[in-house]
Amino acid sequence: MKVLVIHGPNLNLLGKRETAVYGTKSLKEINKAIAAVASELGIKAKAVQLNSEGEILDYIQKGDYDVLVINPAAYTHTSVAIRDAIAAVDKPAIEVHLSNIHKREEFRRKSFVAEVAAGQISGFGTESYLLALRAAKSILSEK
Repeated sequence: MKVLVIHGPNLNLLGKRETAVYGTKSLKEINKAIAAVASELGIKAKAVQLNSEGEILDYIQKGDYDVLVINPAAYTHTSVAIRDAIAAVDKPAIEVHLSNIHKREEFRRKSFVAEVAAGQISGFGTESYLLALRAAKSILSEK
Protein backbone atom coordinates (compact mmCIF):
# COMPACT_ATOMS: atom_id res chain seq x y z
CA MET A 1 0.00 0.00 0.00
CA LYS A 2 1.56 3.22 -1.19
CA VAL A 3 0.36 6.70 -0.36
CA LEU A 4 1.78 9.77 -2.07
CA VAL A 5 1.52 12.93 0.02
CA ILE A 6 1.90 16.15 -1.96
CA HIS A 7 2.43 19.40 -0.07
CA GLY A 8 1.71 22.30 -2.41
CA PRO A 9 3.20 25.75 -2.84
CA ASN A 10 4.63 27.68 0.11
CA LEU A 11 4.20 24.79 2.53
CA ASN A 12 7.97 24.62 2.76
CA LEU A 13 7.60 27.79 4.85
CA LEU A 14 5.40 26.19 7.50
CA GLY A 15 6.34 27.11 11.05
CA LYS A 16 7.47 30.54 9.85
CA ARG A 17 4.60 31.88 7.74
CA GLU A 18 1.26 33.00 9.12
CA THR A 19 1.55 30.83 12.22
CA ALA A 20 -1.83 32.06 13.48
CA VAL A 21 -3.40 30.38 10.43
CA TYR A 22 -1.10 27.43 9.72
CA GLY A 23 0.44 26.67 13.12
CA THR A 24 4.01 26.54 14.33
CA LYS A 25 5.02 23.07 13.13
CA SER A 26 7.54 22.93 10.34
CA LEU A 27 7.06 20.79 7.26
CA LYS A 28 9.83 18.54 8.55
CA GLU A 29 7.86 17.97 11.78
CA ILE A 30 4.67 17.27 9.81
CA ASN A 31 6.49 14.78 7.58
CA LYS A 32 7.90 13.06 10.67
CA ALA A 33 4.35 12.67 12.04
CA ILE A 34 3.16 11.37 8.66
CA ALA A 35 5.96 8.78 8.60
CA ALA A 36 5.13 7.63 12.14
CA VAL A 37 1.42 7.16 11.47
CA ALA A 38 2.08 5.52 8.09
CA SER A 39 4.37 3.02 9.80
CA GLU A 40 1.75 2.36 12.48
CA LEU A 41 -0.84 1.70 9.75
CA GLY A 42 1.46 -0.46 7.63
CA ILE A 43 1.43 2.04 4.76
CA LYS A 44 4.38 3.23 2.69
CA ALA A 45 4.09 7.01 2.54
CA LYS A 46 6.19 9.24 0.32
CA ALA A 47 5.90 12.97 1.02
CA VAL A 48 7.02 15.67 -1.41
CA GLN A 49 6.71 19.44 -1.34
CA LEU A 50 6.37 21.18 -4.69
CA ASN A 51 5.90 24.83 -5.52
CA SER A 52 5.42 24.30 -9.24
CA GLU A 53 2.06 23.31 -10.66
CA GLY A 54 3.78 21.39 -13.44
CA GLU A 55 5.80 19.32 -10.98
CA ILE A 56 2.64 18.51 -9.04
CA LEU A 57 1.03 17.31 -12.27
CA ASP A 58 4.06 15.13 -13.04
CA TYR A 59 3.85 13.40 -9.65
CA ILE A 60 0.11 12.84 -9.94
CA GLN A 61 0.41 11.47 -13.48
CA LYS A 62 3.22 9.03 -12.62
CA GLY A 63 0.63 7.09 -10.65
CA ASP A 64 3.24 5.35 -8.49
CA TYR A 65 0.83 5.19 -5.54
CA ASP A 66 -2.47 3.65 -4.47
CA VAL A 67 -3.94 6.74 -2.81
CA LEU A 68 -3.02 10.40 -3.20
CA VAL A 69 -3.13 12.74 -0.20
CA ILE A 70 -2.79 16.28 -1.46
CA ASN A 71 -2.69 19.72 0.06
CA PRO A 72 -2.85 21.77 -3.13
CA ALA A 73 -2.51 24.97 -1.06
CA ALA A 74 -3.20 28.03 -3.23
CA TYR A 75 -3.72 25.80 -6.28
CA THR A 76 -6.86 24.47 -4.57
CA HIS A 77 -8.75 27.52 -5.76
CA THR A 78 -7.13 28.03 -9.15
CA SER A 79 -5.90 24.84 -10.76
CA VAL A 80 -8.18 23.07 -13.17
CA ALA A 81 -5.01 21.26 -14.34
CA ILE A 82 -4.49 19.57 -10.94
CA ARG A 83 -8.19 18.70 -10.79
CA ASP A 84 -8.01 17.16 -14.26
CA ALA A 85 -4.83 15.20 -13.48
CA ILE A 86 -6.46 13.67 -10.40
CA ALA A 87 -9.53 12.73 -12.44
CA ALA A 88 -7.37 11.30 -15.23
CA VAL A 89 -5.36 8.86 -13.08
CA ASP A 90 -8.53 7.45 -11.54
CA LYS A 91 -6.97 6.75 -8.15
CA PRO A 92 -8.50 7.83 -4.85
CA ALA A 93 -7.42 11.28 -3.69
CA ILE A 94 -7.90 12.91 -0.32
CA GLU A 95 -7.69 16.69 -0.18
CA VAL A 96 -6.08 18.10 2.97
CA HIS A 97 -5.79 21.58 4.43
CA LEU A 98 -4.25 22.68 7.71
CA SER A 99 -6.76 25.50 8.12
CA ASN A 100 -10.51 25.35 7.63
CA ILE A 101 -10.79 26.85 4.16
CA HIS A 102 -14.55 27.29 4.61
CA LYS A 103 -13.98 29.77 7.46
CA ARG A 104 -11.50 31.87 5.50
CA GLU A 105 -11.69 34.42 2.72
CA GLU A 106 -14.44 33.87 0.18
CA PHE A 107 -12.00 33.00 -2.63
CA ARG A 108 -10.54 30.16 -0.53
CA ARG A 109 -13.88 28.43 -0.09
CA LYS A 110 -14.01 27.03 -3.63
CA SER A 111 -11.95 23.93 -4.28
CA PHE A 112 -11.52 22.52 -7.76
CA VAL A 113 -9.93 19.41 -6.23
CA ALA A 114 -12.91 18.58 -3.99
CA GLU A 115 -14.97 17.71 -7.06
CA VAL A 116 -12.70 14.74 -7.87
CA ALA A 117 -11.50 13.78 -4.38
CA ALA A 118 -12.84 10.93 -2.28
CA GLY A 119 -13.04 13.45 0.55
CA GLN A 120 -11.64 16.60 2.09
CA ILE A 121 -10.16 17.05 5.57
CA SER A 122 -9.52 20.60 6.70
CA GLY A 123 -9.08 22.66 9.80
CA PHE A 124 -7.22 20.24 12.05
CA GLY A 125 -3.65 21.40 11.49
CA THR A 126 -1.16 18.54 11.25
CA GLU A 127 -3.89 16.15 12.30
CA SER A 128 -5.58 16.75 8.92
CA TYR A 129 -2.77 14.80 7.26
CA LEU A 130 -2.89 12.03 9.85
CA LEU A 131 -6.65 11.67 9.48
CA ALA A 132 -6.12 11.48 5.72
CA LEU A 133 -3.68 8.59 6.18
CA ARG A 134 -6.28 6.76 8.24
CA ALA A 135 -8.87 7.42 5.52
CA ALA A 136 -6.40 6.15 2.90
CA LYS A 137 -5.94 2.94 4.88
CA SER A 138 -9.70 2.53 5.03
CA ILE A 139 -10.05 3.11 1.28
CA LEU A 140 -7.31 0.58 0.56
CA SER A 141 -8.84 -1.98 2.93
CA GLU A 142 -12.15 -1.76 1.10
CA LYS A 143 -10.55 -2.69 -2.24
